[in-house]
Amino acid sequence: QVQLVESGGGSVQAGGSLRLSCVASGRTFSNYAMGWFRQGPGKEREFVAAISWNGIIRYYADSVKGRFTISRDNAKKNTVYLQMNSLKPSDTAVYYCAVKPGELYLSGKYYYTADEYDYWGQGTQVTVSS
Repeated sequence: QVQLVESGGGSVQAGGSLRLSCVASGRTFSNYAMGWFRQGPGKEREFVAAISWNGIIRYYADSVKGRFTISRDNAKKNTVYLQMNSLKPSDTAVYYCAVKPGELYLSGKYYYTADEYDYWGQGTQVTVSS
């Protein structure tokens, strides 16, 4: 049974930092891309960042580019991190980890829509106050 467990959420003031972690279990994830999505109050779920199975390719939403960094445990391949710096109140959301079999980037296309990701965690709340 595949399970994804996020941790690291919390409350922080604007300008602060948080680091989210997600551990996946239940199968081998060496051939899976891993990503982060978020859903703010009254908003639809949106893409945040994703990383390829080998950690080489990273893709970010424009809203977080330059502030957030996604990384992956090179040894185990089943753990993904999201370092969030310079947080803004607009970053307030429940953050979800998800995994997608296969490539993140192929033939000129990035695969970053929610329906392309098969397994999801329960989410971790991030609240940024002004």
